[in-house]
Amino acid sequence: MPESGLTPELMKEMYYVMALSRALDDRLWVLNRQGRAPTVYSSNGHEATQVGSAFALRRGEDWIVPYYRDMALVLAWGMTAREVMLHFFAKAEDPNSGGRQMMAHWGSGRLHVLSTGAVVATQDAHAAGLALASKILKDGRVSVCYFGDGSTSQGEFHEALNFAAVHKLPVIFFNENNGYAISVPLSKQTVVQDISARAAAYGIPGIMVDGSDPVKVYEVTKAAADRARRGEGPTLIEAKTYRFVPHSSEDDDRAYRSREEVQEHKKHDPVITFAERLLKDKILTEADKKAMAAKIKQVVDDATTYADKAALPDPSTLGQYVYGGALA
Repeated sequence: MPESGLTPELMKEMYYVMALSRALDDRLWVLNRQGRAPTVYSSNGHEATQVGSAFALRRGEDWIVPYYRDMALVLAWGMTAREVMLHFFAKAEDPNSGGRQMMAHWGSGRLHVLSTGAVVATQDAHAAGLALASKILKDGRVSVCYFGDGSTSQGEFHEALNFAAVHKLPVIFFNENNGYAISVPLSKQTVVQDISARAAAYGIPGIMVDGSDPVKVYEVTKAAADRARRGEGPTLIEAKTYRFVPHSSEDDDRAYRSREEVQEHKKHDPVITFAERLLKDKILTEADKKAMAAKIKQVVDDATTYADKAALPDPSTLGQYVYGGALA
């Protein structure tokens, strides 16, 4: 579909980032179980949602405000595997926080990634603030905030949508709805099961999309970004997705969902189904796929070794960035 800007070359790149994210994710779990690194917040299952949306934006120019399950997103946005591992090991070279933040609190001034806060749903208001700045500066940038379905039960979600709608801000509210707020199913959070339906209360478009299809996610995100750049205001996108692993490495998801449910969703694993689609459409060959797998293994091994050997932060810098200064 070259008319939307999504060329075969970009689709191959999307698959590579999705597969790289999954491989990094798998490695992080191994490192955690070995006791070598801390808590893992996995993007396993969310790759199509995150990568498809990132590729529809102006990477490095627009702003993203991620949440803790967005490793595939930041990789698509330009963060390297080494940088992800440096962050995971809390090393001094970590570009997200210099080893100060807990795992999966992403941030990069260079890449236009607003630093993630630990309080659920505050990123919605932060993204609205970024969008207000863009509107005042007339810089043509769109801000996109990402959040889980649990965040939509927080007041900041509603406040941010209302403010953005009133001021017609160039912002996209992107809900990665995997059906669980940690262990609480959506049915116990809200009577309205489609988060996108909430957009009507603020007079803005609410779009629901299959989060396992990166092409469909790309299309709806691009349309929302184009709308925002035209000055037509915000959009709420709900990507129906699923996480295949527990909420974190400290969680036991067997307490609140069956193995049968998880296995049923794994039939639609986006990394597998997207590869099958590209092979069928002759965009990807088996040789391409094999070469990518070999390259990804090399990249993940290199990132692990590099970060493991990297220096820890100097204790004398403990107060740095607390009251001033910024990472690059």
